Amino acid sequence: MTAGSPPTRDPAPTAPPSTEGLQLRAITKRFGSLVANDRIDLDIRPGEIHCLLGENGAGKSTLMNVLYGMLSPDEGEITIDGRSRISRSPKEAMAAGIGMVHQHFMLVEVFTVAENLILGREEATGGVLNMRRARRIVRELSDRYRLAVDPDSLIEDLPVGVQQRVEILKALANDAKYLIFDEPTAVLTPQEIDELMEVMRSLRDEGRAIVFITHKLREVAAIADKITVIRRGKVVGVARPTDTEAHLAELMVGRAVSLRVDKEPPRLSAQPRLSIEGVSVANNAGALVVEDFDLSVSGGEIVCVAGVQGNGQTELAEALLGLIPISRGTVTLDGRTVTKHTPRRKIADGLGFVPEDRKHDGFVGSFSVAENLVLNRYDQPPYAKGPALDLAAIRGNAEERVSEFDIRTQSVDDPLTSLSGGNQQKVVLARELSRSLSALVASQPTRGVDVGAIEFLHRRLVQERNRGTAVLIVSTELDEVEALADRIAVMYRGRLVGIVSPDTSREVLGLMMAGVPTEEALAAVSTGTTEQDASATAEPGCG
Repeated sequence: MTAGSPPTRDPAPTAPPSTEGLQLRAITKRFGSLVANDRIDLDIRPGEIHCLLGENGAGKSTLMNVLYGMLSPDEGEITIDGRSRISRSPKEAMAAGIGMVHQHFMLVEVFTVAENLILGREEATGGVLNMRRARRIVRELSDRYRLAVDPDSLIEDLPVGVQQRVEILKALANDAKYLIFDEPTAVLTPQEIDELMEVMRSLRDEGRAIVFITHKLREVAAIADKITVIRRGKVVGVARPTDTEAHLAELMVGRAVSLRVDKEPPRLSAQPRLSIEGVSVANNAGALVVEDFDLSVSGGEIVCVAGVQGNGQTELAEALLGLIPISRGTVTLDGRTVTKHTPRRKIADGLGFVPEDRKHDGFVGSFSVAENLVLNRYDQPPYAKGPALDLAAIRGNAEERVSEFDIRTQSVDDPLTSLSGGNQQKVVLARELSRSLSALVASQPTRGVDVGAIEFLHRRLVQERNRGTAVLIVSTELDEVEALADRIAVMYRGRLVGIVSPDTSREVLGLMMAGVPTEEALAAVSTGTTEQDASATAEPGCG
């Protein structure tokens, strides 16, 4: 021992590692040749909100469906509080203390809240269900977590934010210690998102473990205690809540990404290029899902239609192309009435269209990249000579578009299904933007697309606006709306609530998305009125 050095001592006995919590080790799940989860390790601890961050298709939901017993892993081990346990069904998972709030609600709409609560674990006396106990549980849990749910309400009569509360109550009624929230904010207003996060914090603070699955960087920063990033089925990093959104985006994509959309002030055309006047659209049952909708879009501007999914935005976009009939009202394009024109004729009139569901409506998966890039003009010169296709011209166009739009493919002859989601969307957008347009209607243009592809798609939409095209974007992503819009039109139950500037606060936008008229929403935020107080004055809308 050298002079001045501290005396040596036997090492203190190390405490055995804690067995409390839920551990996933080397979880692997394959679907044919696709490896959706590749040897994933995850530690979920009580009293912690653990965010599982990754792009759509990264494998997050697959992993949680394995944990919840909806899928069986091909390899790996799951331990709960030190005991090895892989659930073979959701019922087994619930018995082990795992609850899941699904992205798409698992509720029976014609049942009441209380009936949904006891579904699958009914208690009966003399053949009669014990509904009194079910109602009591709903009231007790509602009061405890400030969820405000009426046990006798029918699910079909409840707004989506309240339906989500019912999903949470179902998990809590099973005394779930580990709660999985799978993309829970997709159908919520900003105020409902804030309320959900308060519920999650209260659940964490009483010792429950929360797994929060999302691809939204803003939400991760607001709620996470721990962040695990998954990319292409693998864990690629563990991040801190204090990490920048740019760093998180880089982990998700694998390269640096710009999260900002650069655009100059709009240069508007003298007259609107796309006008929607008093348009109403009915569903198959004859009920109006769009009612008396008025909106005009000038050349050189982007107008974004914002709102919670299911308020008529999809039907409005499809009606503009002519995929579904317009019950009444008028649509004009560069001053020409096109209301009753077929989709083919509207395309010839100069209307571009990016559908909400690209896989069903945007391309033919078995066709090649080159063929998909001329789907709307394959019968016109230079791609056709009389009844025959000009394959050389089709291939030449494809090679130009692949280069221009940075479409990652081995060959333009590859089937479109061989491309990633982001590259498939680039093909759809390239097809629409490779011709001169009067107006472009883009519905959910970046849904299911990675952050890197979003960066590119946003830039191309702004370039199209700068060319003088009237651009109408339908999006449920407020980040996207705020980044792209020159004006924001808010839609609720098929009606236009109001039109505001892109610097309008999220609080105001959230109230408008709940149906509160613009002036009342502005007044409510400026005076500190609660959402419930303001919403009480909202028009009921149609539906």
